[in-house]
Amino acid sequence: MRKMIDIDFGSSRYNELVELRYKVLLEPLGLKFLDSFRPEEAKYLHIGCVESLDNKLVGGLILAPVDNKTIRLMQVAVDTIYQGEGIGRELVAYAEKRAKEAGYTTIIMHAMLFVVNFYEKIGFHAEGDVFEEQGITFLKMVKSL
Repeated sequence: MRKMIDIDFGSSRYNELVELRYKVLLEPLGLKFLDSFRPEEAKYLHIGCVESLDNKLVGGLILAPVDNKTIRLMQVAVDTIYQGEGIGRELVAYAEKRAKEAGYTTIIMHAMLFVVNFYEKIGFHAEGDVFEEQGITFLKMVKSL
């Protein structure tokens, strides 16, 4: 059994989430997590998925406010051992719930092309053209809450 949790910035659980994001999202692309981004992350909502039995963090993401009505979903990461078990879908659903509770009406994200289909299946739609950031190709995706 798994549970979704809010993660406090700077906590040991936050450090686990940073490590998981690095391992799943950045390391395979040859990128590094830059500590210079940490102060910015203090303003974000960090969400994790924890295995109830051993309290292991198996997934997580970030929600970053854009303005009063829009929030950005970022850095969705699921431990490779647990991928394909619906954790990503559960994380996003919980993030949407938390965003809605906080008064946001729109959630946006930049999806790598290989996950666009996943996000379309859970209600996001593409907006605009494919673009590149740090050598990675993305598509902006949007969902009304």
